[in-house]
Amino acid sequence: MTGTPQGPLAGVRVLELAGLAPGPFAGMMLADHGAEVLRVDRVSAVSDRPRTDVMDRGKRTVGLDLKAPEGVAAFKELAAHADVVIEVFRPGVAERLGIGPDDLHAVNGRLVYGRMTGWGQDGPLAPAAGHEIDYIAISGVLSLLGRADGPPTPPINILGDFAGGGLMLAYGVLLALLERERTGRGRVIDAAMVDGSALLFAMFAHGVQSGFWGPRGTNLLDTGAPMYDTYETADGRYVAVGPLEPQFWDEMVTRMGLTDLPDRADRTQWPALRARLAEAFRSRTRAQWEAVFEGSDACVAPVLSMTEAAEHPHNVARGTFVDVGGVTQPRPAPRLLGAPAAELAPATRLADLSVWGLSAEVAAKLRAQGVLA
Repeated sequence: MTGTPQGPLAGVRVLELAGLAPGPFAGMMLADHGAEVLRVDRVSAVSDRPRTDVMDRGKRTVGLDLKAPEGVAAFKELAAHADVVIEVFRPGVAERLGIGPDDLHAVNGRLVYGRMTGWGQDGPLAPAAGHEIDYIAISGVLSLLGRADGPPTPPINILGDFAGGGLMLAYGVLLALLERERTGRGRVIDAAMVDGSALLFAMFAHGVQSGFWGPRGTNLLDTGAPMYDTYETADGRYVAVGPLEPQFWDEMVTRMGLTDLPDRADRTQWPALRARLAEAFRSRTRAQWEAVFEGSDACVAPVLSMTEAAEHPHNVARGTFVDVGGVTQPRPAPRLLGAPAAELAPATRLADLSVWGLSAEVAAKLRAQGVLA
């Protein structure tokens, strides 16, 4: 990133301890909006090769040996000049390294210390290993996902890891920074993916308990209803269909030329209605259906690959995808209207650590010891 950082988080300094995807995603969210993010990786992980990971965009990277006393001392010096630390270790690891919340608050009482784990900092499962599929299973969310005639179907790890983890951690950091404006003190954030994924399904909590929301794959929004599903086209591609409201449904079936359809309000007729729709959609290619529904309120959209999505006219017009370092990737969101667009760049190494409290002499000594890269 070149020039002066812009955005609502300009001037906020973030130390991101390298970890798996949800941590870097939270750091990316902050960097996208102007925060100065320094990714602290292992010494062996730092090389001359450019970093192309999308979640490292806009950040700067150093390698630091946190198992060496000199490395810990250097990290504390960096933390003394930071506003936020993002830590993604299992509970207790940071404390054993000497960089836990108490250690760092001793040198910087204003520090926001964001901790992200799958299970949280306490509870019977806190020390256990796990992955997204485990966290959304325990939260109850996984039981709701999938078709009626199949097993629970895990999505790719955007639900627990990214939405329930990384995004919730970034949100928690913003809450703590806002609170610090009033109190002058930092706070520790316990962002657990099991908590975050459970929260994302708040809309369905009452429905499940009352019986209004039925078993997996039998409801209006989970592929149970024929008017909210995907259908294969003649060329083996798919369209997404979602005309829930009567006026949108009428527009869809009119444009498709369908008549004498089973009553969609009668759930017993849903299988027959689905069969009619499936037969109709298989009669034309996806591109032909796009032409049929162009400019309509039928709520029918092509199911695009990620490559196709970057080329779709709507996404092109909005600049939804951008090229950074030769990698096509989604642009920062949400947009702050009237603000200049974020200046994105691939991750780079930090040339001047003095702004983080490490003099050139100290940095050179650490490099010579193999503690800093």
